[in-house]
Amino acid sequence: MKLTNEGLKNREAWEEAGVALPLYDREQMIRETKAEPIWVHFGAGNIFRGFIAGLQNRLLNQGLAKRGIFAAETFDFEIIDKIYKPYDSLTLMVSLKPDGTTDREVIASLADGLKASPDFSEDWNQLLGVFEAPSLQMVSFTITEKGYALRDLRGELFPVVQKDMKEGPDHARHAMSVVAALMLHRFRAGKKPVALVSMDNCSHNGEKLRGAVLEIAETWEKAGLADTGFLAWISDEKQVSFPWSMIDKITPRPAEVITRALTEDGIEDMAPVQTEKHTYIAPFVNAEVPQYLVIEDRFPNGRPALDQAGVYLTDRETVNKTERMKVTTCLNPLHTALAVCGCLLGDTLIADEMKDPDLKALVERIGYREGLPVVTDPGILSPEAFLREVLEARLPNVFMPDTPQRIACDTSQKVPIRFGETIKSRLADGTVDELEGIPLAIAAWLRYLLAVDDEGKPMEVSPDPMKEELQKALSAVRFGDPESAEGVLEPILSNPVIFAVDLTKTPLAKKIQAAFREMLTVGGVRKTLKRMARA
Repeated sequence: MKLTNEGLKNREAWEEAGVALPLYDREQMIRETKAEPIWVHFGAGNIFRGFIAGLQNRLLNQGLAKRGIFAAETFDFEIIDKIYKPYDSLTLMVSLKPDGTTDREVIASLADGLKASPDFSEDWNQLLGVFEAPSLQMVSFTITEKGYALRDLRGELFPVVQKDMKEGPDHARHAMSVVAALMLHRFRAGKKPVALVSMDNCSHNGEKLRGAVLEIAETWEKAGLADTGFLAWISDEKQVSFPWSMIDKITPRPAEVITRALTEDGIEDMAPVQTEKHTYIAPFVNAEVPQYLVIEDRFPNGRPALDQAGVYLTDRETVNKTERMKVTTCLNPLHTALAVCGCLLGDTLIADEMKDPDLKALVERIGYREGLPVVTDPGILSPEAFLREVLEARLPNVFMPDTPQRIACDTSQKVPIRFGETIKSRLADGTVDELEGIPLAIAAWLRYLLAVDDEGKPMEVSPDPMKEELQKALSAVRFGDPESAEGVLEPILSNPVIFAVDLTKTPLAKKIQAAFREMLTVGGVRKTLKRMARA
C-alpha cells in the first residue's frame, strides 16, 4: 500500500490495516478548490497536517464543505519536494492514545502543497491566482513565533527583511514579505475582503501578524513599491481582519515505533526524512488525541464551518483568556520546566519525566500552586480541568514520543510568556515571594545553557536564537565552582526582553541565583529538585 491517490484505491487493504479513508471524492474536491479557493495555509509542518488540515477533512467527510486547503511553505521547501509531492499531498494521521492503541486516518483535504516564493514561478503563479480569487476567505499560519519577527533582539531589521523592503514585492523572501506581496496582488485584483489568521502558539498572535505585515506594506507604499491605498486597505479590519487564536495539540517528531508499525502493516515508504534545514518530518504525523483551537470570529468574507469541526469561535477577550490560561499556566510553563530539567538529568521522553516524583512535584507546584491562583478563567474551558488533563493524562502518556530536547528549543523566546506573565500577576497582587517552582525552573534553564549535565558530562544544547549570546554571558561560570557564578547572572536577570520584567528588582533574583549555584556541583540539579519537592 502506498500513500498516493492511486494507492488509496485499494480501500480494502487500507481498512484491514485500520486506516480510515476519506469519504468524499478527492478529485472533485481538488477541482473545486482550484476553481474557487477558500483557504490557504502557510506553514506546511506537522501541526498543520495533523490538526488543522484534519478539521477541513472532517467537514469534507460530513458533507459540510466541498473545497479543501492549499498548503504554502515559506521556509523549508524540501518539505514540499519530499513529503507533499511524492504522496500527492496526503498525510497519514496516527493518534496516540494513552492505552497504547492508535487511530489511523488519511487526511486528504490538501488540494496541493506550494513553495511560497517568487523563485518558484509555477507555484508562485498558482498562489497569486489563489489570492486574487474573490472566494478566498481565510489565510492561516503556523510558522512559529519566529516567523513573524522582522527584527533581532537589538531592534534591528534582519538583513533579509531589509532587502525585501528595498527590493519590493517581486523579490519577497521573508514570510511576512511574501504575505504582504500576495495581499498587494489581492488589492490590485479588486480589494476583496479576507481574514489572516495566525494559529501559532504565541500570545496575541493576530497582533504580531498584523504588525509585521502592516510595517512592510507601509514601507513599500512610502517607497513607491506598492500602490497608494494599499496600507489603508490592509489596515481596515472590516476588509482585512487579523483574528487572534489559541491552539493546543502536541505533535512530536515522527517516532520510530510508528514507522515500524505502519511498515509491518504493509504501508510503504513511511520513513522520516531530515531536510538540510533540520526539519525532521515523515509522510505520517503522530500526535496526542486532545486538541483545542479557539479563534476570534471575525471573517469579513465568510469562513469554513469550523465550529462544526470542534473549533471554538468566540470573541477576542475569550481567546486571550484561553491563550493565557494555556501558555502562562496550564501547559507551556510545565513543558519548559520539564524540558530543561529533563535534559540536565539525561531524560529523553517527557512521559518518563512524569514518572520522576521530583519532576512531577515541580510541575504540579508550578501549575496548581503558582499559576492557577492568578489564571484568568476563559469561561469556555475550565482551567483546573484543563490542567488536570495535562498533568494526569497528556504529559504522562507513555506512547507520546515527545522529548525534552525538542521542547527545549528556543526557550529564550518562550520564557517571558511562560513564566513572565505569572510573575507579573504575582507582582501586581503582592504575592511574588510565594513563587518557588518558577524561579527554580529559570535557574535550571540558565544551568542548562552551560551544556553540562547533572553528572558533569558535556551535553548538547538545543537550538535557540539567543544561545550564543547567553552562553557568552555565562562563560565565566565553571561547573564544580559555585563561587564562579558570583555576579554573573545579574545582567541576564535584569533583561526584561527575556523575562518580561527586571527580575533583579524582585525577590526572585536571589532565589534563582541560589538555585543556580546549588546546581553547579555533581548531583546538584537532583538535590535542588528534591528540596523543592519537600517544600
